[in-house]
Amino acid sequence: MPKHHIIISANVPGVDDGLRAFIRRVIRTALDAEGVDAPCEINVLVTNDAGIHQVNLDMRGVDAPTDVLSFPMFHLGPGDKLPANAADPATGLAPLGDICLCLERAKAQAKEYGHSNRRELAYLAVHSVLHLLGYDHLDEGKQKALMRDREESILGGLDAAREG
Repeated sequence: MPKHHIIISANVPGVDDGLRAFIRRVIRTALDAEGVDAPCEINVLVTNDAGIHQVNLDMRGVDAPTDVLSFPMFHLGPGDKLPANAADPATGLAPLGDICLCLERAKAQAKEYGHSNRRELAYLAVHSVLHLLGYDHLDEGKQKALMRDREESILGGLDAAREG
């Protein structure tokens, strides 16, 4: 049994077992690359523009769709380990956070950037996991550069590095 439990729900068509397995593999690869050794749980919702728009409005007060949202359960910084008491005693898993992926926007961005839908979805999943782990890109300097470097490194290990 994998040490990380990744629960994927979807409210849009086209999210089959193969896509779920791909998302799980991408998330596990990102967690491994970041050295997350404590077993954790991540909930993922795959939705469309309308669905993510509503989540963005409800959770952040932002009245617009977006490509991905991350809701971390811990206040971490890049490279921080989860607290020793992070695990839920009932499951033994640390609830790392929630991810909301917009499949509709991922497909549009893949077309816009000239790469595959899978590469864009992998990018968004890795990006979101890094947010759960305390990475950010609010500045245009070191924080953003560090996050982009980690994204491309992880994606390279998935054969999903930027094309072109």
